[in-house]
Amino acid sequence: MNRDDYEEIAAQLDRYADVPDDALAEVVTRDGLCFWAFDRSEIPELSGEDTPDRELAARMCAGCPVIDECLELELRAAGADTVGVWGALADADRREVHRAWLAHRSEADGGEQR
Repeated sequence: MNRDDYEEIAAQLDRYADVPDDALAEVVTRDGLCFWAFDRSEIPELSGEDTPDRELAARMCAGCPVIDECLELELRAAGADTVGVWGALADADRREVHRAWLAHRSEADGGEQR
C-alpha cells in the first residue's frame, strides 16, 4: 500500500464522521463476522509483537459487511496505538491510515484536530 491508498481509505470513511461511537460499536459487534462466524479458539492471538500481516487481515475479514465501520471505530478508539486486525487491515497499515484520517478530518473540520 502507498500514501494514496491510505488517503483514499481515510476519505472513504468520511461518511461515518457523524455516526456516534456507540452506534458504530453496535453495528460492528452485531454484524461483524469476527464476532459470530469464528470460534474464538480458532483465531490466533493478534497483539503485541505478533503483528498480523496483510494476508491474514484480508482472510479474516473477507466477506464481512462492516469493514469500513469497524475501521472507523478502531481509528477512533485506538488511533495510532492500534493492534490486531480491524477493518481488514493489519496494524501497520491502520497506523498509516490513521495519520491520513486525522489529516483528512482536520481539513474537513476547518483545521481542528479530533
